[in-house]
Amino acid sequence: MAAQKKAPKKVHLLLRNFRSRPPIFQLTPERWAASAKRNKALTKHVKVTFSLDDDTLDAALPTVDAIISNNPPRENLAERAPKLRWIQNTGAGVDALMPMDWMPANVTLTNNSGAHGEKCEEYCLMAFTMLGFGFQKMIANQQARKWEQFFFPSNKGKTAVIIGFGDLGMAAGRAAKKLGMQVIGVTRSGKGGKPADKVIKIARLDSVLAKADYVVVATPSTPETKNIMSRERLAMLKPSAGLINVGRAPLVDYPAMCEMLKAGTLAGAVVDVLQPEPQPADSAIWDVPNLLITPHISCDYPDYVEKIFDRWFENLPRFMKGQPLKYTVDRKLGY
Repeated sequence: MAAQKKAPKKVHLLLRNFRSRPPIFQLTPERWAASAKRNKALTKHVKVTFSLDDDTLDAALPTVDAIISNNPPRENLAERAPKLRWIQNTGAGVDALMPMDWMPANVTLTNNSGAHGEKCEEYCLMAFTMLGFGFQKMIANQQARKWEQFFFPSNKGKTAVIIGFGDLGMAAGRAAKKLGMQVIGVTRSGKGGKPADKVIKIARLDSVLAKADYVVVATPSTPETKNIMSRERLAMLKPSAGLINVGRAPLVDYPAMCEMLKAGTLAGAVVDVLQPEPQPADSAIWDVPNLLITPHISCDYPDYVEKIFDRWFENLPRFMKGQPLKYTVDRKLGY
């Protein structure tokens, strides 16, 4: 983490926004005003510049102390923004910013980790329940006007293996526990707490995959986790297992997953992330049986941007006092 110097009394904040972003993620003056109203005592310490498609970027950078953006400027940043000390990423994942050799050493990067758990828990409850009832097959049968009864055992007593046990993984664990499942968390260090019944190191992942009724992929995307659910690991799952991906697409071998779903050697999958997004209309993935694709909506909500601004205000007193910031990203680990 970069060492913090005491910030000026008036912090110059740049909100870098793009028209190409989905409306829910737009850093608009109206959303800033709503958050500023909730943080009146701190607002007087902030000078804010709105940049839409970089219309004010070059003029603002020389005096900017902090930036909020999912895509901060990178080229010659130290020279263009000599006062910059803090970048707030609008998402939790920072894989799109890697490698971070473009970021000046004295700049601290914070993310939105911890803001997604409540919504992700609801999503995983939905996914576990839909997979547990064979819902994808029911949807296909309804579209085909076909009546077919099939029955599944209760989710109670099943085992969920959750890869990554941060905000999203713990949310998936809470959902699994609500359904009466056993939860095995998988982390880099092998450390973790509730709601997991057991936590193992990622190096031991192969030892638990055959026990899994569900595998939830919720780890950050890093060079170490890319393709963590490889073809070989997918083949270790029992045919009745289900797969849920709320992390990133490169974490799972999707071609192998699709082959297994077609062959019936994997019962079902719910994925919220693809690469690219969106997939073209003629992509073969749309026709894969027993696959439910959700359009990257598992963890986000209508007032998401306002919550990002609230988190920034939460950290502002620390920044002004030169104290370590909360939600800081480790550049080497990538989360």
